[in-house]
Amino acid sequence: MIRPEPRDALMVLRGFLMGSADIVPGVSGGTVALIVGIYERLVTAISRFDGELVKLLLARDLRGAAARVDLRFLAFLGIGIAAGIAALASSMEYLLTEQRTFTLAVFFGLILASTILVARMVAADQGGVPVARWLAGLVAAGFAFWLVGHDQLGGYDHLAYYFVCGMFAICAMILPGISGAYILWMLGAYEHVTSIIKNAVHFQFTIRDATVLAVFACGCAVGLIGFAKVLRWLLSKAHALTMAVLCGFMAGSLRKVWPFQVETTVGVEELKHKRFKNVMPAEIDSTAIACLALAIGAMAAVLTIEWWATRRLKADAAATPSG
Repeated sequence: MIRPEPRDALMVLRGFLMGSADIVPGVSGGTVALIVGIYERLVTAISRFDGELVKLLLARDLRGAAARVDLRFLAFLGIGIAAGIAALASSMEYLLTEQRTFTLAVFFGLILASTILVARMVAADQGGVPVARWLAGLVAAGFAFWLVGHDQLGGYDHLAYYFVCGMFAICAMILPGISGAYILWMLGAYEHVTSIIKNAVHFQFTIRDATVLAVFACGCAVGLIGFAKVLRWLLSKAHALTMAVLCGFMAGSLRKVWPFQVETTVGVEELKHKRFKNVMPAEIDSTAIACLALAIGAMAAVLTIEWWATRRLKADAAATPSG
């Protein structure tokens, strides 16, 4: 049995932030994982759901199985993610509908700051060829910039299609800069899947709905475990190049959270059906100044937290006896 400790509260908070991001089309939980410093640990933990884990479970070595997948980390992070999704679903819809410009300004600052932090990591990494990593980052940024501006595709009401949607959406969800919710919307399954989840919370669903949700969840599980293994391998074999690509994804995704937007679907009431177009502010008014202040404040918060965390790590390392 896992007994909560004070340090677990921080992990729940990190999960809460990830869950809050995951419900917003255009914002990636993977980006938040990078911001709060748990991205590589998360990828490693997920990638260890494999044959070796099955062997440990069959041998009834529960302690070894828990250690292999970093169960304590995943458990408290998962609690936070679930809480974030449940608590902020309605609040986030209000913020993106009624306070969209200011909310996006905060998102823009957060993602820009995290992009700068990852770019620093890439620049400091001595592995690989510097030109190759920056070129890969530029290509990734261009791809993400194109992707987040793409129109929705037509969906298909087949179980196999929902399985594939789950695989792609969950893969994107752990990639910084690419939103799993947005990918799901692009594939034409966002509305149907989210409506089933909302109804299921109130115990209002049909056998067909339950089947679709189960198939979608299986697709998520397969995609998450498989893709995490690929990411873990890439991070171990080509860390600098992989981080450069992730940095590019984050930079390109800034297009989706540009604060100044105009709606192109006038008359549409539901947020998930609304479409927006990026524009430049017509003048430097109070709204533009407020957005700038919010973005700078969000950036300052991320950079301050990173500075504090780095300083604490150095202090801990200095205090640890060598040998």
